Amino acid sequence: MSDSPGGFGKIYIRRRHPSGCKCPIRTRLRRNPRRIEFFQGTLDSTSEITDARIFDTTLRDGEQTPRTSFSYEDKREIAAVLDEMGTHVIEAGFPVNSDAEFEAVRDIAESTTTTTCGLARVVEEDIEAALESGVELVHVFVSTSDIQLADSMHASREDAKQRAVESVERVVEAGVDVMFSPMDATRTDEDFLIDVVEAVTEAGTDWINIPDTTGVATPGRFQEMVGNVVAHTDARVDVHTHDDFGLATANALSGYEAGGAQAQVSVNGIGERAGNAAYEEVVMALESLYDVDTGIDTTRITELSRLIEEKSGVDTPGNKPVVGENAFSHESGIHAAGVIENSDTFEPGVMTPEMVGAERELVLGKHTGQHSVRERLLEAGYDPTEEEVRTVTRRVKEYGAEKNRITMDVLERFARDVDVDRAREEVSA
Repeated sequence: MSDSPGGFGKIYIRRRHPSGCKCPIRTRLRRNPRRIEFFQGTLDSTSEITDARIFDTTLRDGEQTPRTSFSYEDKREIAAVLDEMGTHVIEAGFPVNSDAEFEAVRDIAESTTTTTCGLARVVEEDIEAALESGVELVHVFVSTSDIQLADSMHASREDAKQRAVESVERVVEAGVDVMFSPMDATRTDEDFLIDVVEAVTEAGTDWINIPDTTGVATPGRFQEMVGNVVAHTDARVDVHTHDDFGLATANALSGYEAGGAQAQVSVNGIGERAGNAAYEEVVMALESLYDVDTGIDTTRITELSRLIEEKSGVDTPGNKPVVGENAFSHESGIHAAGVIENSDTFEPGVMTPEMVGAERELVLGKHTGQHSVRERLLEAGYDPTEEEVRTVTRRVKEYGAEKNRITMDVLERFARDVDVDRAREEVSA
């Protein structure tokens, strides 16, 4: 099969951000070309995003997936991989939640070189627990939508704003970076949202996160909202999007396009309800569609995905973008024939399986063509004639049409039934 090289030689350099943020920036120097070929068409214009950071919340919001719980050891193992890959921020958990959670967050903060974040409500006990855990970034949040203020917090707008300001001031006083989230921002009166944003900016927040808490944003509307926030704050802007309507990744990208510097994601998109913007989707879209160097070691994405699948107990669908079993698999005869000739014909080209640590697969079944059958027979050491390929292909199609799975053992059985010869090298041996 024809594959173009897509190596990712890299060196990480740690330096402080010009703004004074304590979060280290990882600059990756590449020894090899960063991509194969940048195609024309929709990829012609890639200037919308020039820089992008990744905030991973798998260990916090991801763990809030119904029926999912990470053990202390799970959290340490996952955090280590995220750290090694160059993830910019790891939200390790909610320190006030329990003694075990506190210890896990503290240990991750001590054992990783990336920025570790702890979540806190605008409550003194939460904030002190987060500060005591030793994280480099405290993420404080309060509801700002009228429905959540009335029926969840039972507080007024003014009370929410005051508590937000006091919480930000406490973290600033402690000398730790702070991120503020107006929870349910996309269902918040926008004048009030900007009022809160300006207040916490004056209080000294380093980051403002705009969360689409219930997944109701659309890319165009979200881009406008984030752009408005960017225009009213000196803090750096981050976005957190949910996938209730399947728009989380698109909304995260529109947040970057609006001037946001960072997006919160979780591996495999796990999280509350339908989940969050997926780590692998956002990173690869940035790298491959926007031509942005995220600094993430993308060759470990499939490994990371499998680890989260195992630890979370949430199965990854076969058609999941980037990491699903079918992401680089081909059964259709036309597609497989094209891929055998040149993999870029029916794959994105700017994203190859090698770039994410995966492998391409030609799947045999009802839709299989002769090119795939011939290729698989050659790989298995056979030397079929054209007539034998046609005969075996016919049997493969018939077997697959009956919803049977065609493994290499099945294919070789068909080859033996048709008396396909082995290749000469194997016979002579």
